[in-house]
Amino acid sequence: MKDTVDSYVTDDGRTIGGVMMDMRGITLRFGGVEAIKDISFDIREGEIRAIIGPNGAGKSSMLNVISGFYHPQEGEVWFRGEKRPPMKPYQVARQGIARTFQNIALFEGMSVLDNIMTGRLTHMKSGMLAQALWMGKAEREETENREAVERIIDFLEIQAIRKTPVSRLPYGLKKRVELARALAAEPKLLLLDEPMAGMNVEEKEDMSRYILDVNDEFGTTVALIEHDMGVVMDISDRVVVMDYGRKIGDGTPSEVRNNQDVIDAYLGVAHD
Repeated sequence: MKDTVDSYVTDDGRTIGGVMMDMRGITLRFGGVEAIKDISFDIREGEIRAIIGPNGAGKSSMLNVISGFYHPQEGEVWFRGEKRPPMKPYQVARQGIARTFQNIALFEGMSVLDNIMTGRLTHMKSGMLAQALWMGKAEREETENREAVERIIDFLEIQAIRKTPVSRLPYGLKKRVELARALAAEPKLLLLDEPMAGMNVEEKEDMSRYILDVNDEFGTTVALIEHDMGVVMDISDRVVVMDYGRKIGDGTPSEVRNNQDVIDAYLGVAHD
């Protein structure tokens, strides 16, 4: 990996931009328990950044810090060159950060289309009365939002289920709908919490392809937590490794899988 001040070149020749998100000395405590212990790492424009580690390592807690659900007792969060004060999740979303969850968080009684439309909330500017009467700016806004959602539906190849209630979908398709809802926010940074969990091999291959396409075609920066090391090594540009709340490795997939501390704590053996 070749580094410069503002960018780096990946092993496959892709140029990644400057720092988008910079986590500096993050420490997060719950009572007397430190879930995250003085961790620093960055996420760069246009990359796919993986966060890995055994269960209980603090990975989801870190994602919750990035997305505003948790506020660290120590350290600083910098986003696009500015220090971020403590924010609520909806304020973080307005900055351009969207996420999916380890446990699917969809509205089961609503259709696929309506679920994805909820991802457009940060783009809805007209007042409640105008929306209710569907007049003027609200009408144009509704049309633009539906067009954006339909493009995502086409992109993720879920046209056939667009009007189907989410409760009737198999698990793998629900995961895809959750990805669609996050994309509907048009995020600059997309956070994915175990997007492959519970999937079969074919579903994992599909989700990997969609994540790569989101990164390539939309230019969306992606940070993901994932336990499938084959997926992580195949699609990630850089990997940060956590164990018991600490960072024990950080680098390209090839650097991480040959890091002895990472092998001892998590991988067990070096991956081919």
